[in-house]
Amino acid sequence: MESFKIENLSFTYPARYDKALDDVNFTVNQGEFVLLCGKSGCGKTTLLRLLKSTLAPHGEISGSILFNGKALSDYDTKEQASGIGFVMQNPDNQIVTDKVWHELAFGLESLGYKQTEIRTRVSEMASFFGIQTWFYKKVCELSGGQKQLLNLASVMAMQPDVLILDEPTSQLDPIAAGEFLKTLEKINRELGTTIILTEHRLEDAFPMADRVIVMDDGRIFADGSVSAVAKRLFKERHEMFSAFPPQMRIYASIENGSDYPISVKDSKTWLTE
Repeated sequence: MESFKIENLSFTYPARYDKALDDVNFTVNQGEFVLLCGKSGCGKTTLLRLLKSTLAPHGEISGSILFNGKALSDYDTKEQASGIGFVMQNPDNQIVTDKVWHELAFGLESLGYKQTEIRTRVSEMASFFGIQTWFYKKVCELSGGQKQLLNLASVMAMQPDVLILDEPTSQLDPIAAGEFLKTLEKINRELGTTIILTEHRLEDAFPMADRVIVMDDGRIFADGSVSAVAKRLFKERHEMFSAFPPQMRIYASIENGSDYPISVKDSKTWLTE
């Protein structure tokens, strides 16, 4: 079943003539891990925010967005809050309470869950994300990586069907970013949550993605597996290919018929053979 189906979606910001999104079409199936990439200003953030009405920017929109087979506009705020999770770039912009445990419970309290259910879910998420040791800490005492992990855990406590993340590691150091992305892979693999991610650390994100969608000037330029997208970008000499991991760029310069090496492990195997 499709989690999201976007058909002929176009969007224009107020007082602008050029479209931020221009006739965008794609689907995201349940349980998929989709990586959305493209250069700055290509429309990635605009697209992601339109997938959750409360975060949608003001402007002129046309086309349709279906969530679980029903128009997104037909869902009320509570249904979207519980069904569609969203993690932003800056963790401080999303945290609303002063204690870790309260932040985990805040979304569930806002949705009107009973205290017994809230305690159960909060304890489950604390265990799943391994944050028991700082469960009672003040949020101001946490590192940037811990704050972003707390944001993720708070969203997942509401058990969303889809998790949308807009460059969540942009303000994290490499170690914290790597751990955060591994947690996303764990959520997708163990909980079956559909994930739509924009990320500039492509080398870390590619191995865990089922599909890659490349945007260019508000349009979908390429959509497919990592290897298929890489082949098209290289063939058409698209500038986005220069942002791909070095092993893929090296591979493209050599005549061979195997698949693109995505991870370091794949690269070693390819070099050996």
